[in-house]
Amino acid sequence: MAESSSKVVILGVGDDGLSGLTESARVIVAGADLILGAPAALKAVEEAGGRKVALSSDMGRAVDQVREAMDSAGRPVLVSTGDPLFYGIARYLCDRLGEDRFEIVPHVSSMQLAFARVKESWDDAYLADLGSRPVEAIVSRIRNAEKVGLFSSDRCPPRRLARAMLDRGLDDFRAFVCEHLGSPDERVTQAGLAELAEMDFDPLHVLILVRDPDLALRADRHGGRLRFGNPDELFSQNQPRRSLVTTAEVRAIALAQLNIRADSVVWDVGAGSGSVAIEAAQLATQGQVFAVEPRADDLALIPANAERFGVEHVRAVAGRAPEALADLPDPDAVFVGGTGRHVGSILRAAHARLRTGGRLVVNVASVEALVEAHRLLKELTRDVQVWDVHVSRGVEQLDRLRFHSSSPSYLLAVGKAAE
Repeated sequence: MAESSSKVVILGVGDDGLSGLTESARVIVAGADLILGAPAALKAVEEAGGRKVALSSDMGRAVDQVREAMDSAGRPVLVSTGDPLFYGIARYLCDRLGEDRFEIVPHVSSMQLAFARVKESWDDAYLADLGSRPVEAIVSRIRNAEKVGLFSSDRCPPRRLARAMLDRGLDDFRAFVCEHLGSPDERVTQAGLAELAEMDFDPLHVLILVRDPDLALRADRHGGRLRFGNPDELFSQNQPRRSLVTTAEVRAIALAQLNIRADSVVWDVGAGSGSVAIEAAQLATQGQVFAVEPRADDLALIPANAERFGVEHVRAVAGRAPEALADLPDPDAVFVGGTGRHVGSILRAAHARLRTGGRLVVNVASVEALVEAHRLLKELTRDVQVWDVHVSRGVEQLDRLRFHSSSPSYLLAVGKAAE
């Protein structure tokens, strides 16, 4: 095939068509003898001259169409709605045909317009396309966001997302559905999530979610979820072993010491019903969390607790450490609880696999286990931090405040420096 001779200008347009373009952008369209684009984008520039070709919905065929336009002797222009580099076609074409074969002239993104209509900044918002990711993963990210901007899809319209959020206890957002932005029939609808779950909208829309402080405060007063350190009773536990759960206060200290990032890989070894793993997942929103547990009765509770908290990226791993760790990806953070008689092999295996800069935290309940864990960690690294955690929780009884003391718990933490 001959070397392509023409560059393609990828030009962003809005629903207001040619009238909404800058003068220089209108000159580009007027000078084109071939205009390519999706049907909606072509309709926006239907007044322009030049031959128009609708791009195929099959991306492979669309690439061939653009390549053919490059091989032509004319001045091809590809029109795309909004900013072609923001969830648009431009990146896809540049990756396959070469960045030097294109010029990109963006228009105002419909996402940018939507945030402007609801008078909210979007530099700190979580942005996503509901057509490209599972709704469960989107809801998991929304849980820790204050503002959200979403391109909806036929597969996941606003009503389905609202229902998925409500099913997971997320009801503290105001929703704004912005339809036909920039066109004469533009419309912005504000609704609560319960209302949104019963409403239908035109496919051409952007969905904005803004967390309402008043609703969030109400949710907190009625058992809302914390990022970590949630009350123990929020987690389903096996009744005979309830006293063995990692308590909220110890869990909070442990998670702080693990220094979990958004993209961390986390192991919870001896996970029980998964309280540490689940709260780790609320911190590692883009990471992976593995809850390793040998007891079948506890293992069955981990997915149920994960669903209750709306974290979809906790994987329950059946088996006993260290053997069960062999096939897991190397971790950035490891929590070890209920070490038992295999404590030595578990700690050595976990520390060996820990990535440089990672953190290992161990929780034990007896002085004997503390001494043994401390000795083993000192063999692995010189700097071992140790906490003796005594917690008394206040309880109001009639007109008096009393404190109920929990059993002592011991935490040990080490980091892994570069060798």
